[in-house]
Amino acid sequence: MKGLLDDLWQRKMLSTEDKDTVLEDHTSRADRARCLIDMVMGKGERASLAMIECMLERDRELYLTLGLILPPSPTDRVGEFTSELILSSEQFKTEKLKERDNIYAVMAPADRTRMALLITNVHFDNGKHRHGAEKDEEDMSKLLISLGYNVERHRDLSGVEMDEAVERFSKDPRLAATDSVFVVIMSHGVKGAILGVHHCDGVPDQFPIDNIYKHLDTIRCPKLLNKPKVIIIQACRGEQAPVVQVDAALPPHLADEVDADIEEDAIHRVHKEKDMVSLLSCTADTVSYRHKSQGSFLIQHLVEIFKRHAHEDHIDELFRKVLKRFEDEPPSASVRQMAVRDRCTLTKHFYLFPRPKNQAPQ
Repeated sequence: MKGLLDDLWQRKMLSTEDKDTVLEDHTSRADRARCLIDMVMGKGERASLAMIECMLERDRELYLTLGLILPPSPTDRVGEFTSELILSSEQFKTEKLKERDNIYAVMAPADRTRMALLITNVHFDNGKHRHGAEKDEEDMSKLLISLGYNVERHRDLSGVEMDEAVERFSKDPRLAATDSVFVVIMSHGVKGAILGVHHCDGVPDQFPIDNIYKHLDTIRCPKLLNKPKVIIIQACRGEQAPVVQVDAALPPHLADEVDADIEEDAIHRVHKEKDMVSLLSCTADTVSYRHKSQGSFLIQHLVEIFKRHAHEDHIDELFRKVLKRFEDEPPSASVRQMAVRDRCTLTKHFYLFPRPKNQAPQ
């Protein structure tokens, strides 16, 4: 119950006073549930749908037992809705594909093999393990697969091994049959580099950020010429704390509880190659945060935005909405961070056009 209340409060469907009313004015669980349901229903359809979504995320078995069903999204009248992803309508895709000069070419599903690389470092020799990173890995893998990508996954790599993995990926012959690629790397980091699992004081184990772009540039990787290359990095870019903002209405005991489950990650990068766009988890010289069980803020927000909007928005707009999500996020902890869309060299709009897995070839 408390978790559900927190979820609805974070989505701004409930006020702090609403939460207090449910918890303090009622003693039994049944009474609290009835109070919450009546309160949410009184706030309208948007709040009711938000509660159903939160119940699905927190307790899928209860969601199925109660027979709850999420209706199609009002923003996608033709599109198909699933708990994982809203799918593009065929009409929307057909209309967008007419804008050949303004959007990147999309291969027919029967002819393409979309490729993605996912590297997640969780366990480090120095004991500074990234608790919650497993959740990020699972969520990103599921999202990419649902978008039609074949995901090459790696776990707990050194700096040299990360470099080798990216270089090997850039030479994969299957890239000739992909219309785009995703490269997602999640680890600790410092300015200019992602840390390998053997990194410790006096013994650096690092993967230079610039190497990602060197391996994927059009000279070393001609198979990706004129194809979008999306790079996502969850790591810190320094050691400074971002702007601190505390919600005075948040109970101190709750703030302490949330802060205890939030950890830092670190990064910086410059790229010059064409047809690339990247998303960093924090601003320059600052730390990035990750919840021990729910995963990093960046991946949580990114997965949420892609599920809701990839059917109708191009990648640049999706990233803008991820940044806005950070701005709109209530300060439920004593810290806030801001993700950064790094310099974009995309010359056209890149649409993912998520479609059903069993769709007939076009």
